Amino acid sequence: MFWRYVACFVLPSLAAQVPLGLSPDGKPSLELGTSTTTQPYNSLDSDDSLDLSSWRLDEPPPANETGHFVFETVNSLLQHWPNTRYRNGHTMVPGVIPKGTLLYHGAVNNTIPTVPEWTATDPEHSILFCNGSPDTGCWHLTLAATRPLKILYFDGTSAANTLIGPLDTQDIIAWGELRPDWRFKEDQRLADLCKWGAEYAVDGYVRMEMDFEVMLCDFTAGLEVVSWSHLASIAEPVSAVPRIPNFISKSLWFSPSLLMHAGSWHNRYPGDTRIILDLAGIVSLYDTTLAPSLVGSRDGQERCDHDMKAISSADIKAVRRSVSRILERDQGDTSGIDWKTLFRVIMERYSERFEFIDYLLNSENDSIVDPALQVHVQLRVMLTPYIFHSTVPPSASHDSSNSWATPVFKACGTAHTSSILSYISSLNPSERLLLHAVQMTSREICRVVTKMWVSGVLAGLDVHLPRDSTPDAEQMARLMSSWRQELGALMTWLDWSVWVKCRPACGPEEMCYLPSWPINMPRGRWPHHPPYYGQSESSDIINTDSLSLRDRLLMQLASPQDDDWKKPKPKCIRRIAPYSF
Repeated sequence: MFWRYVACFVLPSLAAQVPLGLSPDGKPSLELGTSTTTQPYNSLDSDDSLDLSSWRLDEPPPANETGHFVFETVNSLLQHWPNTRYRNGHTMVPGVIPKGTLLYHGAVNNTIPTVPEWTATDPEHSILFCNGSPDTGCWHLTLAATRPLKILYFDGTSAANTLIGPLDTQDIIAWGELRPDWRFKEDQRLADLCKWGAEYAVDGYVRMEMDFEVMLCDFTAGLEVVSWSHLASIAEPVSAVPRIPNFISKSLWFSPSLLMHAGSWHNRYPGDTRIILDLAGIVSLYDTTLAPSLVGSRDGQERCDHDMKAISSADIKAVRRSVSRILERDQGDTSGIDWKTLFRVIMERYSERFEFIDYLLNSENDSIVDPALQVHVQLRVMLTPYIFHSTVPPSASHDSSNSWATPVFKACGTAHTSSILSYISSLNPSERLLLHAVQMTSREICRVVTKMWVSGVLAGLDVHLPRDSTPDAEQMARLMSSWRQELGALMTWLDWSVWVKCRPACGPEEMCYLPSWPINMPRGRWPHHPPYYGQSESSDIINTDSLSLRDRLLMQLASPQDDDWKKPKPKCIRRIAPYSF
């Protein structure tokens, strides 16, 4: 939506802050992700309550496990921050925009669009498209939903017109194939999405760039005009010749700054609440049974490198069939489980605790024993609901697998899902995917936490399970080092965006910001339409010689390095002038 105007806007940035250091003294444990088995720990619908052999503390997740990706995705839906971190969305979710919700559309005249067009959820976004000169002004339309509007949401930075893959899920639905060479054919993409969705009465599609947008198929279906406002144009007068650096503080920065701030309102949970998603209809390319052709392409790749280039035509057809089924299914075809809350409960139970333990493990302390005791207390507190009266370690150390703690591990790992197994037959395929994500994520969390607690017990740190020997400083140092590795590896595997923040916190005149589309694209790769002279549709590289002096200066001022674009790092940026870079 934004590419037609982006060359005129740049968001300033200030000194980058250091993101969370996950146990910097230890490398990620070799245990995580090294298992080569392709089978899950245990069958999704099995009842292994009497079988403890599958709950081993030394059994890490399979290398190609994706349950934790689905888990973090679900906890990130409609949130700007995590979907800026990982721009290539893999997930589609049906939903509704409730009756009475306002949508905004910037225009050059007061004519209702008769073809599919874009709207914004915040007026700070649509104002950028209120296109008119200072002499003529511009028109801004406010609409209200007169009934629930049926939508399909694409996660990630799904409005980014780049080659790296954020448009792939839309291409699959609209065209049945990946067409990165058509990434600027936005009008055609929307028209074909609406044509495809007409059979399922889809009113529009939700995407994200600097803020969330709703691509509407028909401005007269389920909508009414609240206002047509003839506004003063935000364009600079022709007489305002830009001067460096004075022009930086002019109106050029006014709207983008407000837009970035408006988008930040939806950075964290609960995200943009004006769209209500139906998680029981989620379709994810991280579902290895749905898109097995992508499993190998993710081998050894960081999540920021995940894309759909390797997807097979058979898997594309399967994905389209799945999305069709969830859009035409009866809304009562669900188990009734509140999946959103279940995912949040687990996230909230562990996120702050892991941050705090990470802090304790890496704090300077005159005594090595005191922080070890503090960490062990935190571990025991987390496991208290699962430590049985009969849980007692053997006096001898011959049990290298620490099987005495297996019941604790299993009780913790199944605490939130065991009851669901009793009616698993009522779960649809989307709900089974959600259940698997919770199972796999809970299992690995509890495996690592139990293992860390066991090592503390055996070192004599647990007052409830005392040992004969007293730990010495050297033993405590080894234990703390092991804990750093284990917790660091777990947090890296979970990769929860809630842990990514500006450190230290930003001041009152600043906001914490991740380099975003399209403002912070690397130099020479700004979006454009039509292509500039000397630039190919098959490349993101722009011949900057064809740009105006001002546009080239803006690109130089705003563009981060490629690594900052690929792996966005939080930074504090100013919310008021003077803006700097």
